[in-house]
Amino acid sequence: MKIVLLGAPGSGKGTHAQRLTKELNIPQISTGDIFRKNLKEETPLGLQVKEIMAKGQLVPDAITVAIVKDRLAQDDCANGYILDGFPRSLVQAEELDKFEDVQFAVNIDVDKQAVIDRLSGRRFCPDCNGTYHVSTLNGQDKCPNCGGTLITRQDDSEQTVRDRLDVYEKTTMPLIDYYARQGKLVNVDGNGTIEEVYNRVLRAIGK
Repeated sequence: MKIVLLGAPGSGKGTHAQRLTKELNIPQISTGDIFRKNLKEETPLGLQVKEIMAKGQLVPDAITVAIVKDRLAQDDCANGYILDGFPRSLVQAEELDKFEDVQFAVNIDVDKQAVIDRLSGRRFCPDCNGTYHVSTLNGQDKCPNCGGTLITRQDDSEQTVRDRLDVYEKTTMPLIDYYARQGKLVNVDGNGTIEEVYNRVLRAIGK
């Protein structure tokens, strides 16, 4: 089964992708993970990406598409895969169609204000890497696990979240129409518990 996961930041794509990989026994392909791995290992690709990022530029579509094409050609993708974070634009989607035939584009649709509340309410413990939400902390600013002082990561500030959602709407939302025209789009209500949403995803892909 070949799946593209769509959804705004904070919609739960990563969480559901991890569960689907176990359920369907196919790999989760994240371009972000691939870039981070190459940066850490200082591979030729990693050094190239590092230079681009140092200039404050986005990684060109041609490089991103090339690494995805190479990854999907590996043996563990023979029975399918879950693309998480790719494609991010119409150009990338059109390029993907040149070498792969995706079966489902699963769009996890979450209310915008719910996403803002979900992400801006996250608190992180730099001591043990624990992540919590203010709704469960009862006003405490200490980590329930190790007692460290909880912080709000820059990515989770309300303004940053709103900016990320604006970028998503401009660049990635058009993919919903793109896959709808191909008859491959399945919309999933992303509001509710993780279990509720995951079960909706399974039903959407006929599992």
